Amino acid sequence: MTCLTIPVVDIHNENFGELWPSLLLALKTSTFIAVDTELSGLGERKNLLNQCVEERYKAICHAARTRSVLSLGIACFKELQEKGENAYLSQIFNLTLLCMDNYTIEPQSVQFLVQHGFDFNKQYSAGIPYQKGNDKGHEHHVKGVRTLFLELLRARKPLILHNGLIDLAFLYQCFYAQLPDNLGSFIADLSEMFPAGIYDTKYASEFEIRLTASYLEYAYKKCKRENSKLIDLHTKHLSIEFCRYPASMSTFVDYRNCSMPDPNKSNAVEENICERFSAYGWCPNGLNCTQSHNIDLIIDEDEKTCEEKKEKKKKKNKRKRQKSMEPSDQSVKEEGPETGLFTEMEPPRKQSCGTTSLAGTSITHGCLTEGLQEELSGTLDCRMEEDKESKRHINETAVRSEDPAVDVKTISTISPIEGTKDLTGGVKRENSKSAEGGTHRAGFDAFMTGYIMGYAWMLKKGESSDTSPGNWLPDCHNKIYLSGKNVPLQIVKSVFSKSSRAHAQKMKLLSDSSL
Repeated sequence: MTCLTIPVVDIHNENFGELWPSLLLALKTSTFIAVDTELSGLGERKNLLNQCVEERYKAICHAARTRSVLSLGIACFKELQEKGENAYLSQIFNLTLLCMDNYTIEPQSVQFLVQHGFDFNKQYSAGIPYQKGNDKGHEHHVKGVRTLFLELLRARKPLILHNGLIDLAFLYQCFYAQLPDNLGSFIADLSEMFPAGIYDTKYASEFEIRLTASYLEYAYKKCKRENSKLIDLHTKHLSIEFCRYPASMSTFVDYRNCSMPDPNKSNAVEENICERFSAYGWCPNGLNCTQSHNIDLIIDEDEKTCEEKKEKKKKKNKRKRQKSMEPSDQSVKEEGPETGLFTEMEPPRKQSCGTTSLAGTSITHGCLTEGLQEELSGTLDCRMEEDKESKRHINETAVRSEDPAVDVKTISTISPIEGTKDLTGGVKRENSKSAEGGTHRAGFDAFMTGYIMGYAWMLKKGESSDTSPGNWLPDCHNKIYLSGKNVPLQIVKSVFSKSSRAHAQKMKLLSDSSL
């Protein structure tokens, strides 16, 4: 099993000012930016999947106004054309935040986050303070997370999210302004806030690269696995640059050892896969589940099933060819597509527990179907479908500092980092934290989100001669995944909708060069 070391820059109130220049430079020089959040809760889950999208938006607004963002992950990806096609520098930041307004925190959310290493003592003692809603004064002149969000908007880069509607609402309410009361104004505001476009990797996973399952860790590990195959074939592939930070930054960087499965090593002990986790990315039993939540085993099983289907199809086609060559008075009727294959407009769907498909589930007569009811009952991480709880075995990748003091080393996406060295002494540094103890971090989730988008873009580049950022993945441009729906939410301003007044004031502030 190969081992990779991933550094995530940990930012809190005590080092925020010191790392501010690096944050701004990473945002401004990036090609695209991926974002993820950890939340204090979401409220009544059933309302978040209302059949009416406008009512769903109202429920999300209520959650964003009464709950808070506990942690913000930002992963900046900068394309390196001089390093070859599809090469990136990636720098990952994990910001611990503290909302200064009263807010609700749900026990279920606390339990999940504590199980996965979130430090609430650190949050309350060193979290970066912020207030929600509209500006309370001249806070945009102060280095804070709300000012950082304005700088993200000012960078005018594509924004990458995973199942991102809830993230967008919380980002808007917590760091930008009071959410508009209606969905049309919210969409109009977003279309102006992110002119380079918003991309949802859950939507891309299902409708662009068409994965069997689309929850975050599955999509990331599947993309990594396919990318490794491309590397072995010495063909076009995604590569990420890693960096090593100086000893002076050692207290800011969280190094984690993450592993990749050895393809030549078979499991000595047969593990039973949890079908519910395999399909949905969560399990109501959590860490106490007696079955395996190992994503690599789940992908192995899916690939095995896929190969079996291919073999069956080959045999079927062979029988058809043989039958067509036999003399017959009757013409051979052409058979339709094999059962289980997917149509052009519908992505692959993974069946849960042998019956229910989550992504294809619909809401009928105002009632949730069985699949969505199961989904809602087990959202331990305060996020529909995206529990991501098996990150004990998560894979690699990268950080890049634009600081000239940082020595950068380029490493293939599947090459192990033998050890992390201090630039001053060259001595192997002990890992500050165990990967087993808490890999559920907004920063790392943001990186996985960005990696999926980088891989998807790499695949589509081969189909188009125009590879400028404004023209990549046009089929995913400004399309946000909607749980329980077969169509996305399109971030396009309607001629019947007006931007909110608070947004207009913020846009005027953005145009002020003295910011």
